Amino acid sequence: MNADDIDRVARESFGIDRLKGAQRDAIAAAVRGRDVLGVLATGYGKSAIYQIAATLREGVTVVVSPLIALQEDQLVGIENAPDAPAGVALNSAGGVRRTREAWRMLRSGEARFVLLAPEQFAKDDVLEALAELDVTLLVVDEAHCIASWGHDFRPDYLTLGAAADRLGRPPIMALTATASTPVRAEIVRRLGLQDPLECIGDLDRPNISLQVRRHTDDAGKRTAVVDEVVQLARPGLVYAATRRDTESYADLMQERGLRAAAYHAGMAAKRRDGVHEDLLEGRLDVVVATCAFGMGIDKPDVRFVVHADAPESLDAYYQEIGRAGRDGEPAVAVLHFRPEDLALRRFFAGGRPSATELRKVLGALGGGVRRRADVVDASGLSGRRVTSLLALLSDTGHVRIGRQGVRLLTTGDPAAAVSDALERADERERIEQTRIEMMRSYAESRRCRRLTLLHYFGEDLGEPCGNCDLCEEGETSTPDAGPAQGAFGVDDRVRHEEWGPGTVMSVEDDRMTVFFEAEGYRVLSLELIAEKDLVVLET
Repeated sequence: MNADDIDRVARESFGIDRLKGAQRDAIAAAVRGRDVLGVLATGYGKSAIYQIAATLREGVTVVVSPLIALQEDQLVGIENAPDAPAGVALNSAGGVRRTREAWRMLRSGEARFVLLAPEQFAKDDVLEALAELDVTLLVVDEAHCIASWGHDFRPDYLTLGAAADRLGRPPIMALTATASTPVRAEIVRRLGLQDPLECIGDLDRPNISLQVRRHTDDAGKRTAVVDEVVQLARPGLVYAATRRDTESYADLMQERGLRAAAYHAGMAAKRRDGVHEDLLEGRLDVVVATCAFGMGIDKPDVRFVVHADAPESLDAYYQEIGRAGRDGEPAVAVLHFRPEDLALRRFFAGGRPSATELRKVLGALGGGVRRRADVVDASGLSGRRVTSLLALLSDTGHVRIGRQGVRLLTTGDPAAAVSDALERADERERIEQTRIEMMRSYAESRRCRRLTLLHYFGEDLGEPCGNCDLCEEGETSTPDAGPAQGAFGVDDRVRHEEWGPGTVMSVEDDRMTVFFEAEGYRVLSLELIAEKDLVVLET
């Protein structure tokens, strides 16, 4: 297999005339049997990577995708390709007849792609049936969902490492549009990727103009959001922090003559599906949503993404604004920012578990393997709470979350397990708070927005972008070299005398941002580093 083979399959099977370098590198590695972690901007062509790689390998490719809508969209893409292998989906919307036909096609070799949600792996019959197939590639789409402190954590993703082993440990291709350096590390660890090729594509979306509007009072901000949306080219998306706000903003926009609809997790599934379909078919100008809306949207002509409230992290912000301008035409991302709004995000980031809750979960586990649903029933806690507590206990090595359920690994007095989990919770809360502060830094920056945003993901644009509000106002300039600047580079491993090991995320003229594994993001003065020798490079 060489580059010509890859290009031929791309052209003949999928109608793709030209591949990007990062796509070709990822495909070549997967075909050779190497694990791959691909972090590629929305619209970069992640689906093409696994589709071409799978076509060049024999056997069945299993694609894990978190939403039925996303699975169906990917399946349509395969069906519409000129000469691609057939694919099927296994999900709750398929019905008995469609499911039976899907399995028949997989067993007969008529289909070589199977798309399914991670919770399907909790069904022993599904995993056993997959294990009987010749699975030669496992694709984990939206891989950031496995990071328990990431912006879109899905607990069912935690079982995928064990599921991969049950399938004979085929090469794993983990793909996402947004993952900062620490999130990438967690993806690798949780999936058990072995010497993966980390394929980090160009994350910049230069066609999206980045704008921030500062506000001092809530009423003024709400009025400004509606006034701005009315004037923008359509269609577009508006993100709000609460369900109530999505309804309120949608009503106000309707009063101004826009075809607007709210979308949030509290709505009936049929109604949510209707809003999604109406946007895709051009029957809506604006969807006002919580973060529940977005993953799986394949609408290339979204002209704006407006945030009525700051999201909880730059990871989430980048993912959400990436839904604009996928056709490459000009688009705009506007953040309406009021510092007080971050207090709501701090509240959401809190919720420290109690020792009593942890003891209930440990008691519910007992001996042997327990299904998560059984732990919920026995503990008397909510499913969401139990999932959060199990993730903590898993991170600290006291439980193992596998394909069949959850197993307690420690016996006797639960005090050590409780103490370790509480310490881990404190660490994660510190990290979450620093991520919120990085969101504040972006909103309050007087440097080029794009430089600030890309630095967070460890990418250096080099020069101010010329397509953000600060560049347009002439507020930005090319940084001058500062003290000790040349001593550190992006992705360098360093050690702080107090905060321990970390990874350099960005280096600017007078400061650098480091992610410390136990403390989160910290912005450090280069002058102070040089003077006090606070940070050293790790060898």
